[in-house]
Amino acid sequence: MTFFFPQAIQFNDVKGSALSGLKVTNSPQFHVQIVGITIQAPESSPNTDGIDTFQSTNIVIKDSTIGTGDDCVGIGDGSSNININDITCGPRHGISIGSLGRGNTKADVHSIHVNGAKLTSTTNGLRIKTWPGASGVASDITYDNVQMEDVSNPIIINQFYCDTGDTGSGCKSQGSAVKISNVEYSNIRGTSATEDGITLSCSQSGSCTGIKMEKIDLVTG
Repeated sequence: MTFFFPQAIQFNDVKGSALSGLKVTNSPQFHVQIVGITIQAPESSPNTDGIDTFQSTNIVIKDSTIGTGDDCVGIGDGSSNININDITCGPRHGISIGSLGRGNTKADVHSIHVNGAKLTSTTNGLRIKTWPGASGVASDITYDNVQMEDVSNPIIINQFYCDTGDTGSGCKSQGSAVKISNVEYSNIRGTSATEDGITLSCSQSGSCTGIKMEKIDLVTG
């Protein structure tokens, strides 16, 4: 006999909605599923992330199409066990973890899994970005089966992130950094809009460890 356990909350084909301040306890499966969502905003519109997670766990985002003026999906501090499956992103930014650790704060992000994505004409592809001087961890992250088309910076880890309004020491190493560990990229293919298909800008504190890549096929478009 097969048993099918329901999710606590599932969103299907939703338009113009916001969810905040929700606490879900002891769901038999994933606590929140976001399925079949289409999000569109002008490419020129700033700070219009498609889907963001903060202080969230057990989230599924799948079978969705997102094109905005900022991140397609943004994973923020306190996020864990986030599964992103079969989504289409573009234009503008891609799938981002961070920014983490702004203002020398401590970050904790782990168990983030992307499996099945298509990114088209985005300024970043799969990005992890952390602020200098921060602490904490971002670990156990996997990216599988991602198709890129005309994507700038297809794979990028940046531990010297700062907003464009920051100058000077805001973008330089400050000794400590969020520790990025156990990150795996597999079957990432397509075209890069720049010559830098892979960029790993890690702090001198040795805070990038366990970065693994296999079956990477990126060419300049």
